[in-house]
Amino acid sequence: MRNITTCYSEHAVKVSSSYCSGPAANQAYLSPNLVPSVQNAATCIYKVKLCTNQRLFFIRITWSNLAAAGQGFSIGISDDSCSISKFSKNSRQLKKVKGTKSFDCCNNSRIEVLWDLSEATYDSGRPEPINGYYVVVLVNSELSLLLGEIEEESELKKRISDVKYFSKYSLLSRSEQFYGGNALFSTKAQFLEGGNCHDIVIKCGEENGSKNSSVLSVTIDKKNMIHVRRLQWNFRGNQTIFVDGLIVDMMWDVHGWFFNPTTTSDGYAFFMFRTRSGLDSRLWLEEKFLEQKEQEKVGFSLLICACKSPD
Repeated sequence: MRNITTCYSEHAVKVSSSYCSGPAANQAYLSPNLVPSVQNAATCIYKVKLCTNQRLFFIRITWSNLAAAGQGFSIGISDDSCSISKFSKNSRQLKKVKGTKSFDCCNNSRIEVLWDLSEATYDSGRPEPINGYYVVVLVNSELSLLLGEIEEESELKKRISDVKYFSKYSLLSRSEQFYGGNALFSTKAQFLEGGNCHDIVIKCGEENGSKNSSVLSVTIDKKNMIHVRRLQWNFRGNQTIFVDGLIVDMMWDVHGWFFNPTTTSDGYAFFMFRTRSGLDSRLWLEEKFLEQKEQEKVGFSLLICACKSPD
């Protein structure tokens, strides 16, 4: 599967305005009765800055409801957000619904993970819990990540209250995987830390019932933000939108749907939302030049990988 950042840095296509516009009010290019595709995995990467020595760590949490792995999560630790090999080397699959796990990584840093999913509740079609759970990560006895909620009277709550140091952490990126079903994808995203959570719907389908004219539609909070016609020609592209006062680049690559629909590794479509400051003049900065500074940048990206059922 190609790295989407490489794809856009080399082959970005700016779609002309004649192919990107809001649909007419009476234009029913997709059936309103389509059922959204099911999300079977979600990966979040958190940037952690230790309080004691200002070191940066990156914690990757992957929630899954895949049949092969079962419903649960895995955790990976790295000191480089771009190094997949480091995440994989320091990754642990946590299959029990409750427990603790300790291990060393990244220059002998001590990692301790505590979790409880025994009473977790889930949204339909979502791999990660929404209530009744917690995941706690300590790096060198410093509280570095807390997901969910811990009961006030629990032993863990008392232990955390005795922790002397608390890291600063933020959600750096999120990727979601959809497999099968219709080309209709529904998700949520918070582009600004502390800001509103937005409903995002991505639809791909035939325009006015014509199999020779596909369209891409993106709505945020039920407001149409992007509408791309003749998707077979404009299978890669980007547009800039504004959300919560932020510049957000929305990029898509549906080449695999049209030209590699039966290939497991290539028959995916990719949709990415990435925030950037007004100082950034390009979608993707030179990797060598700003590799170190990219880790310090404040921003958020959402990547959706989608494999739809064959027509």
